[in-house]
Amino acid sequence: MKKPVIAVTPLWDDRLESIWMLPGYLDGLRAAGALPLTVPLEADEDDARQIFDLCDGLLLTGGHDVDPALYGQAPESFCAPPCPRRDALERTLFSLFRQGGKPILGICRGVQLINALMGGTLYQDLPAQKPGVLPHVMKPPYDRAFHTVALTEGGMLSHITGQQELGVNSYHHQGIHLLAPGLTAEAHAPDGLVEAVSCPDHPFMLAVQWHPEFSFRTDEASRAIFRAFVTHCM
Repeated sequence: MKKPVIAVTPLWDDRLESIWMLPGYLDGLRAAGALPLTVPLEADEDDARQIFDLCDGLLLTGGHDVDPALYGQAPESFCAPPCPRRDALERTLFSLFRQGGKPILGICRGVQLINALMGGTLYQDLPAQKPGVLPHVMKPPYDRAFHTVALTEGGMLSHITGQQELGVNSYHHQGIHLLAPGLTAEAHAPDGLVEAVSCPDHPFMLAVQWHPEFSFRTDEASRAIFRAFVTHCM
């Protein structure tokens, strides 16, 4: 059987000036039955269209802080420098896959980017801007639960995992502030932070703030997220 091809957006190393990839993104997709394809950091409109035509789904990975300009703000001192080329690439690909109705999965930065591109805002730094926030940056190993999230009853993520609460890993200093119109909150941390979203008017759009690429080997809920995404790409 032909495997669905998934476009995976690359990570960028500022110091080495090179793209790179955490193997868990690719391995998690492969374990779910997909053929992952890491795309170039830059793509013009024709290249992006060809990527869209070639691939059955889009995975938006973790990495750099989202440029605050994407949600109408100036950067604060605690916002790390963005990667403009990556922001441009993912903005173009997200638009194509959204308009084309192909499945989209976002992880960490991915949930933040989706929220920004659909009209929401972000905390540029949770400890600085959200009073009472819990720690969201764990130390290794990253394949273990760091805090819990409560899943929205009857929601997409609850249906996928069969659970109402999950223990999740966590490594992020930014997060969703104002939820974008058109998105539904699928999970909340104990401090109230939105930790997962879906888009009801899209065939399959799911994004989580935690890292199933680190935990899928030991965590069934993480595997279920990858499986659900790949299944919709078939």
